[in-house]
Amino acid sequence: MIVEIATSPEYRNVSVRQTVPRLADKSVYVASESSLYRVLHAESLMAHRSPARPASGESKPRRHTAKGPGEVWSWDITYLRASVRGTFCYLYLVPDIWSRKIVGWEVHEEESMDLASELVEETSAAEGVKPGELTLHSDNGGPMKGATMLATLRRLGVAASFSRPRVSDDNAICEAIFRTLKAAPVSRESRSRRSRGSPVGCQFRRLIRRRAPPQRHPLCHAERPARRARPGHCREAQPRLPRREEAHPRRWTGDTRNWEPVGAVTLNPEKNPVAA
Repeated sequence: MIVEIATSPEYRNVSVRQTVPRLADKSVYVASESSLYRVLHAESLMAHRSPARPASGESKPRRHTAKGPGEVWSWDITYLRASVRGTFCYLYLVPDIWSRKIVGWEVHEEESMDLASELVEETSAAEGVKPGELTLHSDNGGPMKGATMLATLRRLGVAASFSRPRVSDDNAICEAIFRTLKAAPVSRESRSRRSRGSPVGCQFRRLIRRRAPPQRHPLCHAERPARRARPGHCREAQPRLPRREEAHPRRWTGDTRNWEPVGAVTLNPEKNPVAA
């Protein structure tokens, strides 16, 4: 009966939300809206016929896993207040997601794909990136998807990766660094400088298991846990933690600090991974 009503000349061009009220006006009740939807879906009668583009399902962001430096970079552009009130400059930032090291950055007065491509090319040469080894992730801005930028990435052998439209969380590492920079107590004059010694280049000290990016990036971070656990190393608390925990168990409600180095780092990991 549902299929017969839905395919009749009176209701075949009417949505389910209108079909049920029209039947109710005639004192006819066949089924609820959910039942109509279920039956019509089962009979393949819910094809999209509107001139508007059909709604696309939510796609998962592209995941990238870095097991070492120089494998996955993320980059973005943000504005910074200049020394003159009402004027802004633009920070071009390229961090390595594995170590959080800022491998490249520049401050300019405009957003430009030409300036961005020059920064990526200079940074790749400085870091010794070889073709086919690097993935560069960014959002969908004009400088990121410009013809000059895409041509530069193809020439360098760098794989381009982009966030989903209007989803800033897919490039969360850059967004987190920008928030740290803008919340730091730095003067406007310092933020507009381009010198490497300015506070712009000194604000990024994201630690990964108590290891700064300069310590983690050159693959020397694996030596630090062993050195910290070595007896007699008085500046670190690791060798003393197990003994203190045994002597004063009431002061330790959970596990001691984990000093083991982090291996792979994933950009856009699954929120609720299914256990194998």
